[in-house]
Amino acid sequence: MNSNVGNCDSKEKLFEINRRVTVCQICPRLSEHIRLISSNRPKRYGNELYWARPVPSFGDANARLLIIGLAPAAHGGNRTGRMFTGDSSGDWVAKALFQTGFASSFVSRCMNDGFALKDAYITAVVRCAPPHNRPTSFEIANCSQYLRSELDLLDKTVKVIVTLGHIAFQTYCKLVGITAIEFQHGGKFNIKGNKVLLSSYHPSRQNTNTGRLTWKMWIVIFQTARMILDSQHY
Repeated sequence: MNSNVGNCDSKEKLFEINRRVTVCQICPRLSEHIRLISSNRPKRYGNELYWARPVPSFGDANARLLIIGLAPAAHGGNRTGRMFTGDSSGDWVAKALFQTGFASSFVSRCMNDGFALKDAYITAVVRCAPPHNRPTSFEIANCSQYLRSELDLLDKTVKVIVTLGHIAFQTYCKLVGITAIEFQHGGKFNIKGNKVLLSSYHPSRQNTNTGRLTWKMWIVIFQTARMILDSQHY
C-alpha cells in the first residue's frame, strides 16, 4: 500500500481502511471477475503476477485535493495494485498531476516506481475491476462504505474534490447529501464545508480516443484545482 507522509492519526486510519479494502470479498461477482482476469491475462502481461484483489486508495493523508475515480482498470490497477497505474487512464492522470504540481513524476507504471502524490489523494467508488467497467448498484452501495470513511477522515483538509465520470460524481453527491446539481464536464460547484467540487469526464480510452475528452479539456480541470488551492479564498 502507498501513502505519503501526513498526519499520523489520519495516516493510520486511512491505512486501516485500505487494509480492509484489500481483503474485502463482499461482492461475489467482482471477486470472481478479478480472479478470472488474472488467470486469463493477455500475452503482453503474460509473465506478470497480477494484484487481483481490491485495490487500495493512496496519497497524502493531509491532502487538499481528492480525486475520485470509478474503479480499477482490469489490466491497470487490478494488475499493478495501485489506482490509475499501468494503463492509459493512469498516464493521463499522472501527467496532469505532475504538470500541476500534485505528483512527483509524470508517469505511474507500477507500485514500486517511486511515484508519489503531493497534497492529493486518489480513491474510487468501486475497488475491484468490474466487468465491462460497469459495477452494479449493489456493488456501488457495498463499496461506498470505504469511500464514506475516507471522506470523513479527509474532511478537515480536503478543499477540492475532482470526480471522474458520472458515477463518481453521483456517488459523491449522494454520500455528502448534495441534490441540486447535475453532472457536466468542467462543472465547478461551491459546496458545503467551504469546498469546491469539480466534475470531469473519465480519462478512459472510450473518451480520449474519440475526442470526447481532449487533453486541453482535461488539464484545465487540474489547473483549476491548483488555482483554487493556491488562492486564499476556498
